[in-house]
Amino acid sequence: MYAQFKNEKNEKNINRSITLSIRTNTGRTTTSDFGRQYPLLLQRGKEHNTKELRTLDKDLYGAMLLVNPQTREIYANESDDSGLLVKKGNFYKGILPNEINFANTAIDWNGKSWAMIILPLPTDKQSRINLLSHELFHKAQPSLGFVMKNRDNNHLDQKDGRIYLRLELEALEKAILSQSQSETKKHLTNALVFRKYRNSLFAGSDTTENALELNEGIAEYTGQMISGRNKEQTIENFEKSLSMFINYPTFVRSFAYQTIPIYGFLLHDSNKDWNKEITAKTNLVDYFINAFKIQLPKNLNGLIIEIGDKYGSKTIIAEETAREEKNKKLIAGYKVQFLEQPHLDIQFEQMQFAFDPRNIMPLEDKGTVYPNIRITDKWGVLTVESGALVSPGWKKVSLSKPTGSSDNKVIGDGWVLELEKGYKLTEVENGNYKLLKEQSF
Repeated sequence: MYAQFKNEKNEKNINRSITLSIRTNTGRTTTSDFGRQYPLLLQRGKEHNTKELRTLDKDLYGAMLLVNPQTREIYANESDDSGLLVKKGNFYKGILPNEINFANTAIDWNGKSWAMIILPLPTDKQSRINLLSHELFHKAQPSLGFVMKNRDNNHLDQKDGRIYLRLELEALEKAILSQSQSETKKHLTNALVFRKYRNSLFAGSDTTENALELNEGIAEYTGQMISGRNKEQTIENFEKSLSMFINYPTFVRSFAYQTIPIYGFLLHDSNKDWNKEITAKTNLVDYFINAFKIQLPKNLNGLIIEIGDKYGSKTIIAEETAREEKNKKLIAGYKVQFLEQPHLDIQFEQMQFAFDPRNIMPLEDKGTVYPNIRITDKWGVLTVESGALVSPGWKKVSLSKPTGSSDNKVIGDGWVLELEKGYKLTEVENGNYKLLKEQSF
């Protein structure tokens, strides 16, 4: 998975068009295969999407970029306005510039809005359509009235946040496997009890969770429902996805892929067009409570203990307690690496970056650690494979101390910085380093 966004000078101007990237490990595809397979895929995609890819009364099919991450080759179904893509029969081909990060996302590039998808695509048709539809939805979001915005949900990396998210998901899984409406409603009610209780523990979490679910949750629901899976296949896919999700190192950026598609799938039986009622201002949890005609008890505290055992609460609590103890050691190590020992700080100017949202770690009030990240800015390109700390507000990135340099390249433990002209590293107090413009000296 990868996510990508831009920073236009400061936090208020961030265009947080973050999307999750789904990558398959089911075999390798050679460069020559790309030229044979993907032009046909683009054409078949158009045929399929013209007939079926509609949501909120809008045809989502549009400009797509398929990117080979090894070579940065692009395969597109439309031309770009700058003429970088060259027509090759019924498709267009080119090379993605080095300053552009690749990810499964929506991107404005060379005069157009595109759905960008990393190759190789999933091998089965349903997963392939699911992914393409998800990213095409993101591309269409502005015209649908949805501002692409994600908010931090760092509480979902804390023990209680994780416990009650996992319990919510356990209840949702039982809901989709239930054989009667009464059983389904009972598990749905309990799922929403766990949700409301979690939100009561963390002030403002209802707002931040809702923001991510309006963005990623609705997009993934769209992909799931357009994928062509029948009911049994959809339930099987949910079970597989939930099983994988629980093993992610963190939930803060990826939980919405699980929650809204399941709530929406269960509501689809009684209201196939429920998603047409959703706007950028909708509180999705309250919407589902009303749509399912659920009455939540006022005293959630007492009920939590009563129903928790039905969903494996003792096991979940034990696992999350052990995880918390392990994370304390990781957090202490990251503080030493990025804050206490000599390190390098780089201020963002006009940043774009791509990262894996499954393994990021909030570092208390110091920011977030990204184990793998690629950042492009006016000062150059930074590629990190062993961790970097991004400050709150997306103002700077901190790295371990540089270990060497040559020409325009600076290296450190697990990172490489390719500098543009006009920038230079300088040593400051306590053995730390900063990246400055040369005219600043």
